[in-house]
Amino acid sequence: MTAHANSLSKPVRTDLASALKTTRSRQKEMEQLSPFELKDFLINLARDRQKTATATMLNAGRGNPNWIATEPREAFFLLGHFAMAEARRVYDHGIMAGMPEKVGIAHRLRDFLLENKSAPGADFLGGVYQYGVKKKGFDADAWIHELVDSIIGDNYPVPDRMLVHAEQIVHDYLIKEMCDGRPPAGKFDLFAVEGGTAAMCYIFDTLQQNGLLKQGDKIALFLPTFTPYIEISHLERFQFKIVPINASSLRADGTHDWHYPPEEIAKLADPKIKLAVTVNPSNPPSVAFNPMEMTQIVDIIEKNPDLILVTDDVYGTFVPNFRSLMAEVPANTICVYSFSKNFGCTGWRLGVIAIHEQNRMDKRIAKLPGKERKRLHQRYGALTLEPEKLKLIDRMVADSRDVALNHTAGLSLPQQVQMAFFALSHLLDLKDSYKHLTMKIVQDRRDALWRGLGIPLPPEDKQRAWYYVELDFMVWAQNAYGDKFCDYMRKNYEPIDFLFRLAEKSGVVLMDGGGFGGPPWSIRVSLANLNEADYANIGQAMVEAAKEYVDAWQTGAKVHSGPRGVVPQLGVGAQPAPADRKVASNMAPPEPVAAPQGKGKKAARAAAVWGAVVQTAEAEVPVPAKKAAKKAAKKAAKKTADVPAKKAAKKAAKKADKTAVKKATKKAAK
Repeated sequence: MTAHANSLSKPVRTDLASALKTTRSRQKEMEQLSPFELKDFLINLARDRQKTATATMLNAGRGNPNWIATEPREAFFLLGHFAMAEARRVYDHGIMAGMPEKVGIAHRLRDFLLENKSAPGADFLGGVYQYGVKKKGFDADAWIHELVDSIIGDNYPVPDRMLVHAEQIVHDYLIKEMCDGRPPAGKFDLFAVEGGTAAMCYIFDTLQQNGLLKQGDKIALFLPTFTPYIEISHLERFQFKIVPINASSLRADGTHDWHYPPEEIAKLADPKIKLAVTVNPSNPPSVAFNPMEMTQIVDIIEKNPDLILVTDDVYGTFVPNFRSLMAEVPANTICVYSFSKNFGCTGWRLGVIAIHEQNRMDKRIAKLPGKERKRLHQRYGALTLEPEKLKLIDRMVADSRDVALNHTAGLSLPQQVQMAFFALSHLLDLKDSYKHLTMKIVQDRRDALWRGLGIPLPPEDKQRAWYYVELDFMVWAQNAYGDKFCDYMRKNYEPIDFLFRLAEKSGVVLMDGGGFGGPPWSIRVSLANLNEADYANIGQAMVEAAKEYVDAWQTGAKVHSGPRGVVPQLGVGAQPAPADRKVASNMAPPEPVAAPQGKGKKAARAAAVWGAVVQTAEAEVPVPAKKAAKKAAKKAAKKTADVPAKKAAKKAAKKADKTAVKKATKKAAK
């Protein structure tokens, strides 16, 4: 028997969407991957699609923005030209020059800017000078020399935590953008780091090194969240017990608003919870704490004063009048801020850790048991004669270089200059033109996505950043088609099947929202990294992929009205389901129903009825025909004396059934 002939004897699962290259069992294996690693597989599928179709790959996976802040960059490069002239001014051997001198450098910069007033970045660089000297009261030569010497990078970072003037500039930026210009009393100490990810590593490390966290401690994670916060917690070194604070609040129509119900936040009152970590606004939902949520957290801190809060506020500038936990509960908060998203500078690796000068963590370290304090005295004793007075943030700096290399710690100096210039771009922009433009960009892309999806926008929420969107497939499925369709999806597909279908069929790459601790069928769409028109196309591709499931389910519903629930394999363009695509049921797979046989128009019509309409099942044989069959059987038993009555009755019943089926087939064809 040929392979094709053999395939004719097998049933086709017409109640499943078209088969994908990545089988269900393979998808199940991949669900254990980080969504950032899973994304790479999806990109490969989308690229394969590009090779065989005219469609362009649309990657809305990672949140790398497709815009850049121009003025602070232009000023950076212009300052570089001035810095090189200053170096050659000291001495110039062609391929070698001296180190810039401090005395009179501010006056020379002013002359340079007058000579190059039409150069890109000149106006901004003039504003940098004025802000430092007029607004902050910096010594002019000290301010400009720090920038010039640092952009050349001819010295180690001193102080190692952050440059003196740069720290004050970035502090002003955080007060404006993270505290809505209404800071708490006192000031924050800053540690310039290699992006938000480095900040995460340094914070977890130092908290554990200093006895504020121990292996196996209970910590709370506001979910969904940036995946590494979940993964770090499970590392062998930490093995934290995670208490989820779920953004499970729902609107009246059953859709997510991605806020935290009071009962979820109330979990923080447990004194066994040592640390709570939040991304605010959240990732992926991009929703900031509202005033009620913030007030509840503040109240809990008053009752649970040893709780440490880590807040990652990278998306804060996308929410009007954003206010961080660092502004509301400064004594308990460690703030992580990354410049990457707002300024389009992911490659620069620029971030900062902020801890208030009067914080709860320093006080707790001072009250550690004698044995612990002795251990820490030995750990940091080479740095200072009074290690017990070392602040938590300075311990972080030392721990970032395993203490022994503390003298080489610190973010590279050119990076610190660019960071200060990014911060100054907001401080000098009194109308917030740049910030409003970034907000408008992501909101316009949101509108385009929703147009493509063909659904109304969610209700207005002033706390939404719209940098990402998290869409829950199951909420849509429930609202549109109810429980039966949801059950069908869960039984027949993995939650990430939708992502694989989008990548393979449409060349669209999105991310698994379940990998961020969100609902398992949720999807993350970045609104930062493609053009507006692309998001309308993504929305349409999502609709097409969803329709494929719905069409298959509805076809299956018709099939299941038949005797055994499976359409026969007719060998006409049908694709068998993959061998490893499991049916989530304990029932054995149904047997195939034979197709009508014969020649000519009658057979063709019968085949059309079976293949397209599937309405000739036993259940649809008219009741009168069944009664006629029974009557004929009794009559045959009486008339046929030489043949056993049972055999005759069976033969007559079979003949009557065939007649009834023929009549029903003709009726259905008409």
